[in-house]
Amino acid sequence: MSQTVFNRYEKKYLIPGAVYDGLWERLMEHMVVDQYGLSTICNIYYDTPDDLLIRRSIEHPKYKEKLRLRSYGIPQKNGTVFLEIKKKYDGIVNKRRIELPLACAYDYLNLGIRPDRECQILREIDFFLQRYTLQPRLYLAYDRVALYGKEDPDFRITFDSRIRFRRTNVALEHGDFGSLLLPESWYLMESKIQKAAPKWFSDLLTERRVYSISFSKYGNIYKKEHGAWNAEDLMRHRLENWFQPGDPSDNQGKRRKPAC
Repeated sequence: MSQTVFNRYEKKYLIPGAVYDGLWERLMEHMVVDQYGLSTICNIYYDTPDDLLIRRSIEHPKYKEKLRLRSYGIPQKNGTVFLEIKKKYDGIVNKRRIELPLACAYDYLNLGIRPDRECQILREIDFFLQRYTLQPRLYLAYDRVALYGKEDPDFRITFDSRIRFRRTNVALEHGDFGSLLLPESWYLMESKIQKAAPKWFSDLLTERRVYSISFSKYGNIYKKEHGAWNAEDLMRHRLENWFQPGDPSDNQGKRRKPAC
């Protein structure tokens, strides 16, 4: 059973299309699009019937954890997916995941039929499932392009767009349709850092007035459903970083796909 572990710092930035266009050009001086180009990432988030895990998460505790099932593209029942525990402690993100066929993952998560294999991460997921009574609570998909540094391949940037979700028909194989969390002209940029960000990247963010924010896709969906989060108000505040009233650029930009 293939298993993977990630440990890194992650920072998120919400940017409109017009800022994205200029930022992309500068990033390409130092970075390269990865082999997958523009791809669709699909997820099922597992939670308790009363959404305990996400309710804890949005309270910003020092430690939080989630369980999700992820595919790259829309899988078939015999296709490969990744079952992942995502933990965050004191700002460091730890992701521990195993690779399974989709049907096997469903049997494990929904029916309690354990894969006939052994590894440390599977035992950790066993404990997670014993600790919480979980069910598939949210389908979440987005289109992503990922970059890595020319000089430091461990430094990565991702751009997520068309973040969409649904609460019904929560299955990876049924398609990537759903309601949009943000307008199509906006991007969620994320930096993934092992140690420290390159100086050129920090200088670029300062020059472009791009500032990190706290942003959880699942968390903001939950808050939006409960009337506690408004994308338009958040974006109106963020636009003040870049545009003045009457500025011809003040149109939030037009969405375009990266050249990859």
